[in-house]
Amino acid sequence: MSTYQSTVYEPVIGLEIHAQLQTNSKIFASDRVLFGQEANTLISPITLGHPGTLPHLNKKAVEFAIKMGIALGCEITSWQNFDRKNYFYPDLPKGYQITQDKTPICMGGSIQVHLAAGPKHLPFHHIHLEEDAGKSLHEGDNPFSFIDYNRAGTPLIEMVTEPAIHSAEEAFAMISEVRKLVRYLGICDGNMEEGSLRADVNISLRPIGTQTLGTKVEIKNMNSLRNIQRAIEYECRRQEAALLAGEKLVQETRTFDAHTGKTASMRVKESMNDYRYFPEPDLAPLEISAKWIAEIKTNMPLLPWEQEMQLINTYHLSAYDAHFLAETREMALYFVETTKHTQAYKSVANWLMGPVKSHLNDSGKTIEQFELAPATFAELIELIEKGTITHNLAAQQLFPLCLQSPALAPSAIVEQQGWIVQSNADELPAFVEAALAAYPEKVNEYRQGKKGLLALFIGEVMKRSKGTADPKRVNQLVAEALNQN
Repeated sequence: MSTYQSTVYEPVIGLEIHAQLQTNSKIFASDRVLFGQEANTLISPITLGHPGTLPHLNKKAVEFAIKMGIALGCEITSWQNFDRKNYFYPDLPKGYQITQDKTPICMGGSIQVHLAAGPKHLPFHHIHLEEDAGKSLHEGDNPFSFIDYNRAGTPLIEMVTEPAIHSAEEAFAMISEVRKLVRYLGICDGNMEEGSLRADVNISLRPIGTQTLGTKVEIKNMNSLRNIQRAIEYECRRQEAALLAGEKLVQETRTFDAHTGKTASMRVKESMNDYRYFPEPDLAPLEISAKWIAEIKTNMPLLPWEQEMQLINTYHLSAYDAHFLAETREMALYFVETTKHTQAYKSVANWLMGPVKSHLNDSGKTIEQFELAPATFAELIELIEKGTITHNLAAQQLFPLCLQSPALAPSAIVEQQGWIVQSNADELPAFVEAALAAYPEKVNEYRQGKKGLLALFIGEVMKRSKGTADPKRVNQLVAEALNQN
């Protein structure tokens, strides 16, 4: 994918990243929070904003927001109020959204991203709590829109960055790291295709070397990392072409069409006054004590970068291996659990990054659904480490059989199949002789200088031994036979 570059303008990008919190109930009502349920089955008078109903704040949602703030190094606001953000839209049942305007729960903070040019810290302005809206459904050619209020009232944190992002690469990396972090913390599943993590992207251009911000355009409700990149690239080029042509940009909200790769105008962007914010009269102010923050901090899991350092310092893995394994908390934990049964740390990492990852990709599974328990997987590794079975035989035959019969010990399968390495097998010299006899021309080519043919003969011997021969012994015997005149 091409990357927008200009000798005239610099992009200035800000993100508003929305994460649905994985609480059991909604932020101000006891309705369940579940995805994919029949429309309008997870609602109540409170969710629908019936007259006389009163909201009640979900403590777990507040705790999850504080966790995110701690992880990002934010300052937690000790005294907070909720506010009403007034606007009319069919999927907003009350005609207003309960949010935090003047006193967001978290202020400041940053996250480190990994770019082609190296690591970089990107700053946040604040994080605030609010409720999600419902969902408008537009089905086929039906002229009517339908409303599903199941999502209305789902707790959200909105993470607002500083306008300090300057490329599609940085925006992609930032949202990727946020998604990884919320999953590590267990506060959001991060499933962008389901809308539980999505972003509004604000883009403007300014002449290179200046600090004055240009006219901002917002692209709403992006739920794909790839499309966020595409939208930024297109919008930067569109704005530059307009500015160079002497056109005046307007502050507006645009939508992105994934099929055409283009943005299109939706409406002129509202100003803050249009929302008529005022304090929510039905919710008391929220006070966050230092004691509660300390308790939450004590129970925090290892964060992604802390997990990487543990893998490097405790298990002596390379930075590359550690970064790969720490991409998900579940993979890192599986590695750690496996190492309780074997000290072959590098081999465990190699298998997880190789055969196991390939199997998970092919089967559409996650590491939580992996068939082998860590102890069983460690036993397979130990069979290779101790020379009981060759690596190739383990990867090509033992591993598939273990997946088919995960309750069987790998050592039992090896014994049943007769795969135990025979270091001093009497048949080896005969196997070597047969391998050389099968390829007399190749033997001559080897002796004339084509030393790379050694692997051919080793492979033939291993094939004749059904993979049970000691590879080192085979290598030695084949080399000796080929070097005889």
